[in-house]
Amino acid sequence: MAAVTSCSSGVLFGARENGAFLGQFDGLRQVEKMHMPLASTKPHGLVSTSAPRCRTIKAMVSPAVSAPKRETDPKKRTVITGQGLVSVFGSDIDTFYNRLLEGESGITLIDRFDASSFSVRFAGQIRDFSSKGYIDGKNDRRLDDCWRYGIVAGKRALEDANLGPEALESMDKTRIGCIVGTGMGGLTAFSAGVESLVQKGYKKISPFFIPYSITNMGSALLAIDTGLMGPNYSISTACATANYCFYAAANHIRRGEADIMVVGGTEAAVMPVGVGGFIACRALSQRNDEPHRASRPWDKNRDGFVMGEGAGVLVMESLESALKRGAPIIAEYLGGAVTCDAHHMTDPRSDGLGVSSCITKSLDDAGVSPEEVNYVNAHATSTLAGDLAEFNAIKKVFGKNTSEMKINGTKSMIGHGLGAAGGLEAIATIKAINTGWLHPTINQDVLNHYSSFHFFIIVFYLIFSNAFDLQDLEPAVTIDTVPNVKKKHEVNVAISNSFGFGGHNSVVVFAAYNP
Repeated sequence: MAAVTSCSSGVLFGARENGAFLGQFDGLRQVEKMHMPLASTKPHGLVSTSAPRCRTIKAMVSPAVSAPKRETDPKKRTVITGQGLVSVFGSDIDTFYNRLLEGESGITLIDRFDASSFSVRFAGQIRDFSSKGYIDGKNDRRLDDCWRYGIVAGKRALEDANLGPEALESMDKTRIGCIVGTGMGGLTAFSAGVESLVQKGYKKISPFFIPYSITNMGSALLAIDTGLMGPNYSISTACATANYCFYAAANHIRRGEADIMVVGGTEAAVMPVGVGGFIACRALSQRNDEPHRASRPWDKNRDGFVMGEGAGVLVMESLESALKRGAPIIAEYLGGAVTCDAHHMTDPRSDGLGVSSCITKSLDDAGVSPEEVNYVNAHATSTLAGDLAEFNAIKKVFGKNTSEMKINGTKSMIGHGLGAAGGLEAIATIKAINTGWLHPTINQDVLNHYSSFHFFIIVFYLIFSNAFDLQDLEPAVTIDTVPNVKKKHEVNVAISNSFGFGGHNSVVVFAAYNP
């Protein structure tokens, strides 16, 4: 048994003691540690304790065991038979992945609302979205974008799985469930309701205010539209939401409670309250002069994440059901896990214990040894603390078995989709498995920023200073991050990580389907 000491100041945003900030992190930005004398006066602001506290957490060291075995029961094996998305690159799966492979940035200046007075004025904003053929005009006008994205992605995933309206009519829909989560819910509907209350009084609040604001509506509306009567609810664990949904859905299938689950995440927070709220958290990059270069995972000059939006939905199905109906099998879900840091509202544990234990548990659940994993689609949000905490946890689990491993960051191109992030990144992971190509992590080199003249000056300096390195990554980042250009890579087993505010950790494991 090993003991890990956890120290936390217990400080939330804006907490002060004797006029100075406590703790190691200012929002999500790492700052210099400060030694603070104990004082008898009570702190002001939001604070949970008046002095740092430390806890010793006991972690069991697993004894040596034989190689894990994967699930063989076709009733419990879970395969992916459909995918659907709404993204900054459109709603077509192949177009989405091809643009990722090209290293194209979808980050632009916000024009959905007047952001000129905001300190952050850019995001992965979706434009030219159409729900035609998926949502009738009347409902489309009423719905929050969060639910529009989720319904379209869900229906496209069902179509991809050969489960259109006609096919569903002949199936037992009590055996088909739906779990589409969201981190924020219907923010636009909520904001409009509050505005009506403040400006016009409660009698002017829309009757759709509550239904279109609450977070369970993504699953509910999709089920109402398609008649799916199996397990149905939503999960909201901030940016880990979609992976939590995949994990829960697979367990419904494994327990025999459903044959098919429509699962993923949806989000539409690129609006004044959403952007303003994350600015207040001091979580966002402020590269307003070059938005396309703002999301830069593991780069020394990263300064926060970039907001994104969209939806990513998978059809998860028991192998028995998929074979029986002749469904297209795209990949296999091998397993997953969820854990909690139990540390801080926004900052990750510096020891990475919550993340590393989550990765280990996911591999155990999947029946996979660390040596089998050769690709990680990382959470990699481009925050100072989060990127390194995740990377250190990965190295802790996989140790020296990283020479052939690749790791990349989808968010470098599409931004952080919050509750939808895990869904979009699961699709990117599955496309990597199917195509044998990994998309790059962009914004990983420092020389693209300079003119040709400056380029040669810098190269000349680097050669003669014996420090020739075109990348400006953190020194601790020693695994291939697929910088800037796609790479051919045969994926054996892949994991996709998602972590959320509150210390929510989630990891899911995918591989190619092998009968």
